[in-house]
Amino acid sequence: MSATPQAPAPAKASFKFPFWAQIVAGLALGVLFGWIARSQDVSWLATTLEKTGDIFVQLLKLAIAPLVFFAILVSITNLRKVNNAARLASRTLLWFMITSLIAVGIGIGIGLLTDPGAGTGLTAADGKEPKKTGSWIDFLTGIVPTDVVTPFTELKVLQIVFLAVVAGIAALQLGAKAKPVLDLAESALELLQKALWWVIRLAPIGTIGLIGTAIATYGWDLIGKYATFTADIYIGCALVMFGVYPLLLATVAKVSPVQFFKGAWPAIQLAFVSRSSVGTMPVTQKVTERLGVPKEYASFAVPFGATTKMDGCAAIYPALAAIFIAQIFDVQLGIKEYLLIVFVSVIGSAATAGLTGATVMLTLTLSTLGLPLAGVGLLLAIDPILDMIRTATNVAGQALVPVIVSAREGILDKDAYANASASPLDEPAPAPASVDTVPQPAAATA
Repeated sequence: MSATPQAPAPAKASFKFPFWAQIVAGLALGVLFGWIARSQDVSWLATTLEKTGDIFVQLLKLAIAPLVFFAILVSITNLRKVNNAARLASRTLLWFMITSLIAVGIGIGIGLLTDPGAGTGLTAADGKEPKKTGSWIDFLTGIVPTDVVTPFTELKVLQIVFLAVVAGIAALQLGAKAKPVLDLAESALELLQKALWWVIRLAPIGTIGLIGTAIATYGWDLIGKYATFTADIYIGCALVMFGVYPLLLATVAKVSPVQFFKGAWPAIQLAFVSRSSVGTMPVTQKVTERLGVPKEYASFAVPFGATTKMDGCAAIYPALAAIFIAQIFDVQLGIKEYLLIVFVSVIGSAATAGLTGATVMLTLTLSTLGLPLAGVGLLLAIDPILDMIRTATNVAGQALVPVIVSAREGILDKDAYANASASPLDEPAPAPASVDTVPQPAAATA
C-alpha cells in the first residue's frame, strides 16, 4: 500500500526591506558615520566614505553619455507612433517654461524677503572664481560639437543631445532604411538601462558614502554660516514641489496630487540621493508610465526633461544665489537684473544638462548680471547639501509635466494613475516572456 503523498509545507513569508527604507537607513548611517569620522577624527572612515560616494557617482556617470544619446534618439523616433506629436512636443516645452517661470519667481521672492547674504560673516575675499564657467557665447557655441567623439569623452551633455536630435530627425526622414539603426539603438538603450539598474540598486550604499562625506568634511559649522541661504533653497524647493506642483495637478490636470507623489516618489528619492537627473532618468520614465502617461510620449518627454527641465538647479537656485552673492559683494540689483534672472532661468536651463551640481548655470546667471564669478567659490562647499533637494525638485517636475500634458490632451490613463502606488524599485512589472525585473525602455519593440 503506497503512502499518501503529503502536501508540501507552505513557504515561509520572507521579509522584504523596501527600497525607500533602505535609502532612509543609508541616510541615517551616513550621518552617523560622518559624525564619527569628524568628531573622533577617524581618517580611514572619512576616506572610506569619500571613496564609496565617489564610486557610486562615477558608476552613474559612466552610463550617462550613451544613455542620453540613445534615449533622445529613440524618443524622437518614437514620436512617429504618437498622434499630434508636434502638438505634444510644443505643449511639453510650454509647460517646462511655465513651471520654470513660477519656480524662479518663488526663488526671487524668498531672496527678497530673507536677505540670505546678510549676517553671514562672509566677504568678497572668501570667494574665488570657479574652474568651470558658463556664458551665453559658450552656451550657444557649445551646442554644436567640433567632432563626434569629444562630447562623449568629456561628457558634454548638451552636445550629445544635439547629436542625438540630428540623428533622430535623420532617421525619421530615412524611414524604413533606418530600421536597422533604430533596432540597434533600442537594444543598446535596453542594455544601458539594465546596467544602470544594477547601479541604482546600490543607491543605499552610495547614500552612506555621499551623506557621510558631507558631514565628515563640513560638519554643522558650515551650515551655520549658510543657514539662511540653505533654508531658503530647501523652503523654495519644498514650495514648488509640495505647493505649486499639487496646485497644478489639482486645477490644471484635475488629478490627485497625493496619487502623483505615491507614484513618483521612487524617482524623487533616488534623485535626492544621486544628485543626477540623468542618472535617475530610467526610474523617472518608469514611474511616469505607471502614472498613466502613454509609453511613446513618456519616452520623449522624460529624456527631454532630464536634460532641460531644471526647476531646482536652474530656477530657484540661481535666483537665490544671485541675490546672496550680490549682497556679499555689495551690489545692488534692480528690476532689470531680476528680469534677467527670470530670462536666464527660463531660457538657459539646458546648460545645467542634468548632471550633479549647477555651477555652469550659476556662472551663466552671474555673467549675465555682471556679478563677480568669484562669488561661486562661496557656494562650492555647501553645494552638495543643496544639490540633493534641487535635483529632487528637478525630477519631480520632469514627471509632472508629462502628466499635465497627457491629462489636458485626454491621453492620460486615469485607471493606471489611480493605482500608481507600487514602487518600481520594489515590485517591477515583469517584461513579456522574460524574468528580467529591470524597467523596460519605452522604445522596446515586441
